[in-house]
Amino acid sequence: MPGFALDPHQTAWCAQLRALAAERLRPVAEQGEAGRVNRPLLALLGELGLLDLLFTSGALELCLLRESLAHGCTEAETALALQGLGAHPVLRSGTEAQRGRWLPEVRAGRAVAAFALSEPDAGSDAAALALKAPPDGAGWRLSGEKCWISNAPEADFYTVFARTGEAPGSRGITAFLVPADRTGLTGRPLRMLSPHPIGALAFDAVRVGPEDVLGAPGRGFAVAMDTLNLFRPSVGAFAVGMAQAALEATVRHTAGRGAFGGVLADLQSVAHRVAEMATRVEAARLLVYAAAGAYDEGAPDVPRRAAMAKLLATETAQYVVDHAVQLHGARALERGHLLEHLYREVRAPRIYEGASEVQRTVIAKDLYRTLDRTDAERTGAGRAEVAR
Repeated sequence: MPGFALDPHQTAWCAQLRALAAERLRPVAEQGEAGRVNRPLLALLGELGLLDLLFTSGALELCLLRESLAHGCTEAETALALQGLGAHPVLRSGTEAQRGRWLPEVRAGRAVAAFALSEPDAGSDAAALALKAPPDGAGWRLSGEKCWISNAPEADFYTVFARTGEAPGSRGITAFLVPADRTGLTGRPLRMLSPHPIGALAFDAVRVGPEDVLGAPGRGFAVAMDTLNLFRPSVGAFAVGMAQAALEATVRHTAGRGAFGGVLADLQSVAHRVAEMATRVEAARLLVYAAAGAYDEGAPDVPRRAAMAKLLATETAQYVVDHAVQLHGARALERGHLLEHLYREVRAPRIYEGASEVQRTVIAKDLYRTLDRTDAERTGAGRAEVAR
């Protein structure tokens, strides 16, 4: 696993990305409409080569990319991340034809991708998906709904997870690549607290064939988890980037804001709160990097580490932004203020790609599974010793 300190090259790269986000990407992002896909922003991300990094980077590099962009322009970070989330299953599980058709377009920022997993009654419990895909000749017909889907209904293609029924639970789910122009596929935008493009999809007997399958029939849950194990630590990186921006704004504000004959930073209660914010941000950052390093090394405990990283980082970001608003006072509640923007942005990652409660469940199950395995190994070793 890599050391916890970034090397000079990585540090310089992150600084360049933060400057690029603030100077080049933010002006284009600000011209977009909240809740809508910003295609000019995607085109610029493609032109700058940043979308290409989604397909060539390891987990740690992806985390550094997302953290740095989030520090300077959350909209650019989110636009990039959603492209990766929707297209990663195609990269990892798609056929040559699927990859050749869609990935160059995603890299260039010309095609918008979406990851369609959640449903009205199956958000956190991904194995309980109800979107039906009964057989129809050599293919299937998709019927049902998806909800809270990023980039819907404006995406050009969707990675859709549906129940084809090979087995109960997670074993009966198949992943499909569904172009947005398929007959019977419709959608509508949802107005959310965060300014992200989110929508709902309706499938009315949408025809899909063997050429649309990602991976193998009945193996779609593994496709979904492969994607989430990579992107969960980087959701944490997104949160860390926002928390760092809020922390820096708070240090500047409290150092210069006059209060009670001095400045806010002179008050021990304020200084200690800022110290707590900084400590939590650093702890979250290190856990994110550790989880990304574990993914890059192919460690066996990646799901648990990824869950820990997302859990701590997103909860930390909520804490830091909330306290930053409190220390800034009423000015932070004004529309257009950095912290007003971050306050709306920071809430969603605690739910996206597995709510905090799901992450705790993943962590606990892995801990107890490890305990059971360890106890079984000890029992087996004891019996072998007695037999000798």
